[in-house]
Amino acid sequence: MNQLPIQEFVSALKDSISNNTFISLSLGNYKGTEEHLKNIYGKKILVKREEKLSLTYRFKTRDIVKNFPIEETEKIITKKLDEGFLVAGLFTTEYDWNLDINHKGKATLKKKEAKSKTLPPSGHDKEKNRQISPKDKGYLTALKITDEDGNVFKNAQDKYKQINHYVDILSPLIREIPETDKLKVVDMGSGKGYLTFALYDYLSNVVNRPSQITGVEFREDLVELCNKISDQSGFQGLDFVEGTIEDYQTEAVNILIALHACDTATDDAISKGIKANADLIVVAPCCHKQIRREIEKNKASNDVDFLTRHGIFLERQAEMVTDGIRALVLEYFGYKTKVFEFISDAHTPKNVMIVGTKGSKADKNVILQKIKHAKSYFGIEKHHLEKVLDL
Repeated sequence: MNQLPIQEFVSALKDSISNNTFISLSLGNYKGTEEHLKNIYGKKILVKREEKLSLTYRFKTRDIVKNFPIEETEKIITKKLDEGFLVAGLFTTEYDWNLDINHKGKATLKKKEAKSKTLPPSGHDKEKNRQISPKDKGYLTALKITDEDGNVFKNAQDKYKQINHYVDILSPLIREIPETDKLKVVDMGSGKGYLTFALYDYLSNVVNRPSQITGVEFREDLVELCNKISDQSGFQGLDFVEGTIEDYQTEAVNILIALHACDTATDDAISKGIKANADLIVVAPCCHKQIRREIEKNKASNDVDFLTRHGIFLERQAEMVTDGIRALVLEYFGYKTKVFEFISDAHTPKNVMIVGTKGSKADKNVILQKIKHAKSYFGIEKHHLEKVLDL
């Protein structure tokens, strides 16, 4: 690879940051190995009064933001270019730089007069526009997230961020669902309805997509509260019903959601979504007791038993095996799956989120063999999701 233009580009980037002329950075035409990664966009931000390089990794259905120390900029961008980005743009108040690398590794660098002479604000994500604005949202006031003037209460800042984080995750996934007269959504284990209300608000008032959302919750008082708030908010397409995930009867559903359903309740929710032929299934499981009990009971001898003899490692292993098999079962039934970290809010543990999008054509026999091998390796007789789906 012709390294000189790349070195000049990275040097210009480093100089622009040091002399405060840096505006933004972009990396594109990705030909590397990370699945579904498309672009990276960079900017400079302030985090606790310290400058950071903020990189937004843009994937097919989600964005991931990572912040790095400014002094690591040169090393990080050099590494990204080496890992498969063939186009890079650097924008400063003096010049715009464009780097191109062809398939043979030949790099060319062009410099021209800057289009913009203005530096962007360096604030952190407190300043960014959020999908769910706090202003004029009666349900947020009723749920004690905001006061009547739309100001977020200090003790509700984390919950408000959680609401927008949740909508940010779902919005690109929902865009992939074919247009219908009315989007039918079931939120199983909806609790006090913070996220259910936010999703309805987003669909109805942000993207103007007609929807009918039902929250399923077994606590009668929460169902009554949420229905009251929904009526007061004029949310005609949002209702809440009393019941359990296991007993709720799903019909034609576009989106099935179950966040923090305990242990096998997550499996019940996934099975309901599969049987309803849902376009999108989103779960964030908690508690993984069923598979842990199986592993403890059978005590299979394998390459990781030196870890699983310790309780904390066994717990983590059980979580991974449980959710890994869930992902395989979804793939067996024709879903493309993604598994990633979901931080529900600042005061609860991090969760794994499993997303299944209808449209995969995987080899069912291969998947069944993978499930069979995993169960044999860890000493599992039956995963609950297999049972409820008669797999």
